[in-house]
Parts: sequence; C-alpha cells; structure tokens
Amino acid sequence: MNELPTIAVLGGSGELGSALARRWAQAGYPVIIGSRTKDRAIEAAAQIGQQVRGAENVEAAATAEIIVLAVPYSNHAHTLEAIRQTASGKIVVDVVVPLVPPKVSVVQIPQGGSAALEAKAILGADVKVVSAFHNVGAAKLHAGGKVDCDVLVFSDDKASRDLVITLAEAAGTRGIDGGVLANSVAAEALTSVLIGINRRYKVNGAGIRITGLPLQAPN
Repeated sequence: MNELPTIAVLGGSGELGSALARRWAQAGYPVIIGSRTKDRAIEAAAQIGQQVRGAENVEAAATAEIIVLAVPYSNHAHTLEAIRQTASGKIVVDVVVPLVPPKVSVVQIPQGGSAALEAKAILGADVKVVSAFHNVGAAKLHAGGKVDCDVLVFSDDKASRDLVITLAEAAGTRGIDGGVLANSVAAEALTSVLIGINRRYKVNGAGIRITGLPLQAPN
C-alpha cells in the first residue's frame, strides 16, 4: 500500500488552515503546520496533536509533497515568492480568497484575475496549482463530523484536481470538479457573498451544495 503524501499547510495557525490540518491528520495524512515563525508553527501543531509537526513556511514547503496555502491575501504573493523554488514540481493547493478589509462582503477581483491565477503566474509552469476550499467555513470543519458543504476544485491538471477532491473528502466534505483554474474566480468571489449571507442571516458558515449530481460523480 502506498503511503499517504505529506501535506504542508502554510498559514496553518489560522482558523481555516488549522481546521484543514486537523481533519487531514485525523484521516491519517502526515501534516506539517507552516507559519512565518517556527515557534508559532510548533505551538499551532501542538494544539492539534496527532504527530503534527510545525516549521517555518519555507522549511514546511520543502519537506512536503503537497503544499496548501491558507494565508491572508495580504501575505499571498510574499509567501508564494518565498516558496517558489521549494514548490517546484509539486502540487500547491491555494485556498486564499482576495478579501479586502473592511469590505469583506463585497466581491473583489484582483488584478491578476483571481488569487489562483496570481499563484500560477508566480510559481511557474512546473508547479501544479489547484484552487479549492474557498466556500467551506472553518467553524464547520472544527466542529467535527461530516460537513454539509461541497468544495469546488479547480486546476488545469485533471490528475491534480482528482487528488484534491480526495483531500476534500478526507476533510469530511464533498469535492466537486469545477474545471480549469481560470474558473476559480467564481468560487473566490462567492466567498464574499457567503460572508454577507452569514451576517444578514446571523449564521456561522453558510456554504454551497451542488444539486442534481449522483452520489459518485463520473471520472
């Protein structure tokens, strides 16, 4: 049996990053929490337990086979530049949404077209960029159990999309193939809409569900 790949969650001390790290660790994946400082990463890893390790972002990215980017958009480009060399030949899962405080419930389209396309432009052609996990609330993931939410997964590489769909299911959600990376702008923008819905309806973690699909989507 093949061993599960090691996942580095950069920004793993944040709400969404730590929730995904916890879920994957519970599913048996080796997980490394990445942060701008090693001490903060180690502290966040200790809170999760289950043999999760902590390291500075570049070290975490170098050690892992899959890199998950869960940093604030304000740190997005800087983090990508820092890991560009260590990410070469790997899969980078970008969960970043281009939120611009204080108007986080207003859709913002970045100059590069989307956060995912900006990541691809910085990392280069030898990195398989996958965009996912924008529309699932961290609180739902931290709560445990099955999450009543679908995760749209985008990439120009189908094999990478399929792998991240598997990661979505390991995290207790349902992964849905959303097509090419350029389509990620729709899910990124939808996050701001969902934040507004949360506020207006006083809920915590409005999500999306794609109807009309069979239980097992065709390959």
